[in-house]
Amino acid sequence: MEQIKELTKAEEQVMRILWQLKEGIVKDVIDQMPAPKPAYNTVSTVIRVLEGKGFIDHKAYGNSYVYFPLISEETYKNFAFDKVMNNYFSNSYTSLVSFLVKEKNLSINELEELTELANKLKQQKK
Repeated sequence: MEQIKELTKAEEQVMRILWQLKEGIVKDVIDQMPAPKPAYNTVSTVIRVLEGKGFIDHKAYGNSYVYFPLISEETYKNFAFDKVMNNYFSNSYTSLVSFLVKEKNLSINELEELTELANKLKQQKK
C-alpha cells in the first residue's frame, strides 16, 4: 500500500463528510458543510487533490462523478495518531498519559479506566 499523506484542514473536512456519506457527488459534500458554504469549484478542486493523493476515487455516471473513500477513517486515524505520538511524545505512551493528566486535567476515574484498559490489553497479549 502506498504511503499515506497528511491531509490539510480542507481535505480532512471533505474526507470526514465522505466517510460519513460513504459516497457522493460534489453537491452532496457541499450540502454537509457548515455555512458559509464554499464555492462548488473550491470543493471540486479539493476532491481532485484527494483523488490525486489516493484517498478517494470515483464512478462516472454520464457527466456526473460519484466519489467514494479508498482509505478508511480508521486507517487515517491510526496514521494521524502515530504521527502525533512520534512528533510530540517520542512514541512514549507514558509521555502521552502524563500530558493528558497534567495538561488536559484527566480525572482520577478516567485515569483508572485507562489503567484498567491497559491491564486488559496486557493480559490479551500474553
